[in-house]
Amino acid sequence: METANLSKKKKVSFGQKVAFGLGMLANQMFPAVLGIFTVVLVENLGFPGWMLGVLYFLPRIFDAITDPIMGFISDNTKSKWGRRRQYVLIGAIIMGVSFALMWQMYTSNSVNYNFTYFLLWSFVFYLGLTIFSVPYVAMGYEMSDDFHERTNIMATAQLIGQWAWVIAPWFWVLMADTTLFESGDVATRSLAIYVAIACAFLAAVPAIFIKSKSTLNENYSSLTLGNIGGSFNEIIEGFKAALKIEPFKKLCIATFLIFNAFNTIAGFSYYIIKYYLFAGNESNFGLWPTLFGSVGAIVTTFLVIPIVAKMSKKMGKKKAFLISQGISVVGYILLWFLFIPGKPYMFLFALPFFSFGIGSLFTLMMSMTSDVIDIDELNTNKRREGIFGAIYWWMVKFGLAIAGLLSGLILTFVNFESGAAIQTEESMFGLRIFFSGLPILGTLAAMYVMRNYDVTEEKTLLIRAELDKRNNNK
Repeated sequence: METANLSKKKKVSFGQKVAFGLGMLANQMFPAVLGIFTVVLVENLGFPGWMLGVLYFLPRIFDAITDPIMGFISDNTKSKWGRRRQYVLIGAIIMGVSFALMWQMYTSNSVNYNFTYFLLWSFVFYLGLTIFSVPYVAMGYEMSDDFHERTNIMATAQLIGQWAWVIAPWFWVLMADTTLFESGDVATRSLAIYVAIACAFLAAVPAIFIKSKSTLNENYSSLTLGNIGGSFNEIIEGFKAALKIEPFKKLCIATFLIFNAFNTIAGFSYYIIKYYLFAGNESNFGLWPTLFGSVGAIVTTFLVIPIVAKMSKKMGKKKAFLISQGISVVGYILLWFLFIPGKPYMFLFALPFFSFGIGSLFTLMMSMTSDVIDIDELNTNKRREGIFGAIYWWMVKFGLAIAGLLSGLILTFVNFESGAAIQTEESMFGLRIFFSGLPILGTLAAMYVMRNYDVTEEKTLLIRAELDKRNNNK
């Protein structure tokens, strides 16, 4: 069991934080670009809403199932490189290769062929994502045992990772430029290769530069094929033990509600801007979908994350979370009123409020998860960042699967016509109702769940002192 290497891991160097953050940039760039490119499936390749829902749902369910297995493997790996680094590197390579191949589809193929091709490569991509992301997130959890330094680590990672959401919307501009690409599907085939290479390198950075100790002499479970297969009971027990910790359960449920609601409607902004603000006139709506995503991400990077980090230090993580999410509810309400045909610039005034939702979510929640892992160690005498990271991100990914399925169902429900030049008023009204209403409901529900979250700085310091005392007596 690995407990000895936890002593006094307080401050983390800026270089180590940046190395972890570059991995976060890859971790967020892949899904950010995936969301942009997905428009091509509907607009150029003719996928109906139900196909889009299936493509979101099935690979992410597969991803969610493999996460806890990867968490067990990562936590019990004996290696001179430690428990995480080799998996991060392998996952980076698999993600890069599969992402590039996933988008090599042609309009000359049938819709069913392209659907099957994309679905199969999606499974490979999400397997690579599991191999990368579970040990990568666990790396972040074990970088420090200091209450505030954990927030600093996650804030730095999110500051760097948010650039994915600044950069990704500009792919819409490149894809629409007929002097560069004759159509959207041609654009994605080319751009996917560049994205895959760049993100694979970024994802490999933590594996190369983040320090780790050898675990060759640790008393871990053996990772034979038979033992991994038979370890499912231990994985289930790990799940049960983790979810018995009430604060951790609250973190998972709140994240699921907020992130699921946000991702269900995230792709609708493009359609609302194009078909509601500009009535489908492609020559006029130009940069506005790009500005929606990019300006929101810039606000998150330079305003929201620094403010949330300071709020956390002054008033505690729970209060910072509740206030930030309350501000985001105001933003969603404003977006209902500020999507105004003929005045597209008006929605920009809602973005500083809107951005507090997702901008604060992972900065605070990943930091709070690190605190909860200390509680688990106190209860079990085991250090299980991999399992806890897998469970937490299982909730995130399961939420993404549900969100993808719901997105397709909502498009079908509001009678959105794939590839149509214009959409009906009823269809746009329905999309706007879901765009503002669903995240408001999810956020309010999450705030209710977190109202009694009780892991304070004082409680964390007491737990840390007890763990240090226990470890020093060994």
